[in-house]
Formats: sequence, C-alpha cells, structure tokens
Amino acid sequence: MTVTLTDTVPPSTTDLLTGVLLGPEFRREHGFWQRLISTEPFRRPAGGTPEERLELAYARLRILNSALDSGARLAADLRALAALHAWLGPVDPALTTVAGIHYNLFLGSLLDHESVGSRDLSDYLTMRRIGTFLCTEVAHGNNAAAMETTATYDRERDGFVLHTPNAGAQKFMPNTSPAGGAKTGLVAARLVADGADHGVRLFLVPLTDDEQALPGVRVRRLPARMGSPVDHCLTSFDRLFVARDALLGSGEDGDVQGEFRTEPGDRRRRFLTSIGRVTPGRISMSACAAGSARATLAVAVRYGGHRLISGSRGAPPVPVNAHRTHHGPLASAMATVFAMTLLYRRAQERWEACTDDEGRAEAGTLVDVAKAWITWRARDVIVQSRERCGAQALLENNGMTELVTGVEGAITAEGDNIALYTKAAADMLFAAGPGRADDRAAHTGDLADPRFLGALLASVQDIWFARARERVLRAADADALGRWNVASGPALRGVEAYAYRQAAEAYAEARAALPEGAAKDRLGELERLFAVEWVARNSGDLMAAGLLSGDQTETLARDAEELITAVAAHAPQLADSFALPEALLADWPIAGPGYADAYDDPEGPWNTAATDAR
Repeated sequence: MTVTLTDTVPPSTTDLLTGVLLGPEFRREHGFWQRLISTEPFRRPAGGTPEERLELAYARLRILNSALDSGARLAADLRALAALHAWLGPVDPALTTVAGIHYNLFLGSLLDHESVGSRDLSDYLTMRRIGTFLCTEVAHGNNAAAMETTATYDRERDGFVLHTPNAGAQKFMPNTSPAGGAKTGLVAARLVADGADHGVRLFLVPLTDDEQALPGVRVRRLPARMGSPVDHCLTSFDRLFVARDALLGSGEDGDVQGEFRTEPGDRRRRFLTSIGRVTPGRISMSACAAGSARATLAVAVRYGGHRLISGSRGAPPVPVNAHRTHHGPLASAMATVFAMTLLYRRAQERWEACTDDEGRAEAGTLVDVAKAWITWRARDVIVQSRERCGAQALLENNGMTELVTGVEGAITAEGDNIALYTKAAADMLFAAGPGRADDRAAHTGDLADPRFLGALLASVQDIWFARARERVLRAADADALGRWNVASGPALRGVEAYAYRQAAEAYAEARAALPEGAAKDRLGELERLFAVEWVARNSGDLMAAGLLSGDQTETLARDAEELITAVAAHAPQLADSFALPEALLADWPIAGPGYADAYDDPEGPWNTAATDAR
C-alpha cells in the first residue's frame, strides 16, 4: 500500500469566505497591501492638525512608492489599483486620494496615451514630482462641450499657450499646491489651432516646485473639505507656454509644422480617450467604499460583543449584540457588505473581459451603476455601524468618523452618483426589453428558492422601467427634457433595481462555486437575506403585478427575521473573513475587549490610591 503525504490543509470556512470576497487569489492580490498597512509608518497616529495629517499622507505616499517594484506596473494593473484603494481607504483617506490620483489618473493616463519609452517618466516613478489631474472646471464640471480652458497652438514657437479665460474656467479641486513636494499635472484643455477647435485634450504641465506655483500658474487653496485633509485647490493659467510634446499622444497629430488633422467626429472620441482612466477610477472608488464599509462593520461587530449591558431583572450582564435591536441592523449590513464587494468584483471582471465597443459600453454601464450603488450603500453601512457603537465611535481615535465623512467624497468622485444613475437610466430605458411579468407563473414560486427570489428581483427592474416607458408615451407632446423629467423617477428606480439584481446574481455565482459545507451555508444565508429584504421593500408592486400573493408577502417578514438570527449568530466569523490585519484593528480601541483601557488615567484615584496608602 502506498501512502501519500501532503502538507495541504483544507481551507477553513473563514478562508473560503475570504476567497468569496477578495477572489481566489486573494493572498497574491491583497497580501502586499495587508502587510503594508500593518507596518509602523501606516499605523494610526494620535491626533494631529489637518496640515499635519496632509503632510503625513504625502510622506506615506513616498513610503508606498519606495515599497513598490514599479509604479508603472501598479498604474497598469487595474486589480492592484483597486486593492490599493480597498486597503488604504480605511487607514488614511487622504493618502488614498492622492495615491489614486498619482497612479491611476496621472501615471495611468500617461501610459495609456504614450508608447512605451517615448517619454521619460523617471521624475514621476521616483516621486521627484507628484502627479495630479486637472479636468473639472468650476462652472462646467467635466462637461467637455462647455469646457473653456484653452491650449492655443503657437506656430512660431511650435508649442501651446494655456489660458484660463474667466473664473468659471478655473480647474476645480485638484491637489495642486506645493504640499508634499513639486507637482506636475495633466491638464484637460480645448486645443485650438489656426482658429479651429480640435476638442479637449490632455497636456503635461509642471505646476509647482517644492515651495510655490511656477510662473504662469496660479494656485489657490479651497476651503477645507469635509473628511480627509487633501490640498484641494483652484488652478488657473495665464498664457502659459508649454512645448509641443506637452500634448499627450502628439505623434498622432500632423507634422512638425503643427498641421493638425483631426477626423470628423473625432473630438468626442479623443475626449473620452483623455478621461479613459475615470472608469478604472470608478472601480477603485467601489473597492474603497466596500473596504471602508467592511472595516467599520467589523469594528461594530467586535464592539457589540465586548460592550456589556445590564441584563433584565437582575440577570447577568449581556453583550449588546445579544439584543435584536442591535444585531438586526448589523446582520442586514453584513448581507449588504458581501453584496457590495461581490458586485464591485463582478463589474471589474466584466470590464477586464470586454473586447469590443458593444461589450465595453455594457460593462461600462455596470461599472457606473456599481460605483454609485456601492458608495451609497457604503454610507448606509458606515453610518449604521457608527450608530451601533454609540458615542465611542464619534471620537477620532476609534477610526470611524473619518470614514463617515470620507465616503461622501467617494459618492462624488469620478462622477457624481446621480449623474451616473441618470446616464445609465437614459441608456437602459429603451434598451430594456418589455416587461416579463406575464412570462412568470403568478405566486407559485418558493421563497426559499434563490432562483425564485432572483426572478422577483428581475421583475422589480422590469416594473420600474415599464412605468418609465409608459410615462414617456403619455408625454409624447412634450419636448425631450419634458419627456425625460416625467420618466426619470421610475427610470432611476429601475437602475437601482438593476444594481440589486446584478448583486444577487453575483451572490448566486459565488455560492455555486463553493463546496458543500459551512461556508456555502453561511453565504446562502447572506444571499437570501439580501434578496428577501429587497423583495419585501417592493412587495406591494410585485403583488399588484400578480407575482406575489398576500400569504407570501407575510412570509417575507418571517423569513427575514429567521435569516437575521442565522446571520447574527455567525457575525464574528463573517467579520473575520474580511481579513483585516490585527495591526489595523489594534489602532482602533473599540475593536478590542480592553477598549476602556484607552481611557485609563495614571493619575486617577484608582491608580494613586495604593501609592498614597504607602
């Protein structure tokens, strides 16, 4: 008989659930970031003014850069960028912001526009200069059609003159101050040559040295922003001359005499190319929001197990988590956090896999909707977790307050959420097929069957888009804006339903990939709770459509309570599957059982009594 010995240990339930959240290669894709945030330079400091925290963020950026084998490789790796945001977000939102701008928007755009080796990037890879990105204008946002900053071709000098014509054209909120070191920006400006408008393009422009803005560049700090202390600024240009090679991808445009030959209809394509890094940025915002939500929820679950309150009628104290009023919202949040993380990974994988324009458009819609839905849900989870930790979580040293305000930035960054939902709604309104309610048997499904719940989620999406189309038809005599206004309410609800449906499908795929056992059971409970609570919120519309019976509607409430009990019973293990480093949690006092020790007073009478007695 031959005996084969192996060191392979079957993965634990926690490891299997971590793989569901972070992917099967989570140790390879996330291990570097977990180790990095566990090192001393990234441990949570005590207090500090906003300027000191900003200085720390840029110091950490340089430490991060020195730890990389290649900043260019990071900029080219969508998954690594997302992982950066997921792990740095809970540690230092300001660092996460400036790192995302430097590696994704700045370096990533340079790499996307230039052939390898065509431009010396050493200043940016070594951080002799930090990169930033200037697109949004005060009065125009990212609206390319209205953007007013100009880059006018100067034939005699064979270069461009950048100019800001009015206050509304100032670049809004880029981190362009000298804080952190010398800065160079990619500036979105309208290219004008021989009186012709060639659309919005990107120009590589040195902005500051270590101390001040360079001649021709004006930088003014904006008022303090809620949340992380990034050096957001207003930036303008006063007839600043830059050389011909400042134009990204300049080899595509004419000859050395500057004869620009932009094809008809090319301006929109070129602008979309110029801001192409916004889509990876949206994926990163989703990862950041999901990571921050996981961190706050894990702390809330831990704190709820440590915090004891008096039992009823003289019974021994019990953890606050023992109460349904406390663990119920956290169980629902747990189902949502898994859904958020699975949806972000689904959107990322769809974007990576698309190979043609049609596929890219569909994947782009999913990325946009996921970013909006995830960041909104992250705010819900973070606020709920903060509330469950009471006054302790209002203190900065317990790590939550910065994330409560920080998620607001993610909601607006890389495209405001309402704008993203609106664009998706307009794209999906008439692309959506006719309602499929008649194709489904009325109230014959089993609410314990995830497939039936999935069909109900799809029906919610159908119902809202059908209502939106009906409103458009009733407003046939109105102008385009009028038709959109009457349809926008239900259309946006349809987009929300689309997000829930996509998240539910991601849940189903993840559950199917797990082996039979405890991990699959835990994920199944989360999946059903997520779906049941959403179906319950829409039960009236589903009943009106004949897809739910009155008895089934009552059953939904009972099912939700049973599932909350099941999820709450395993909440500590589910929180452990987030794989948060102990070094990170150790910096947040309420995450540990000795949280009260953070408030000990060496001079307090309980400590001085023994000394006084001697």
